[in-house]
Amino acid sequence: MSVNTSNVYGKISISDLAIAKVAANAALECYGIVDTVSRKFTDSLCELLKKPAGGKGVKVVTNGDRIFIDVYVIIKYGVSINAVAESLKEGIKYKVEKFAGMIVDTVNVNIIGVKL
Repeated sequence: MSVNTSNVYGKISISDLAIAKVAANAALECYGIVDTVSRKFTDSLCELLKKPAGGKGVKVVTNGDRIFIDVYVIIKYGVSINAVAESLKEGIKYKVEKFAGMIVDTVNVNIIGVKL
């Protein structure tokens, strides 16, 4: 699936995988995030076989021109979970909206673990 828009220059289509890659990079730039985590076994299998999964730990669902993002992360021990999650939401929302030019409706942060 992809997000579509039109302007005076023509039609623009952005794939979910491209949005997932931008969101994954934005997540790794956020303070307190150690890594993104594969959300499905098949993603882990792709990593073992050295196939690029692209956007590891990010699930993107689009509906019209709205974008819904789920992020699965491991955070650093000793940081405020609430502060890191809010910062992550704002960072991903800003970067994806700037990249796609579309509205990000929700960003759900799923903390899978804590690393020392």
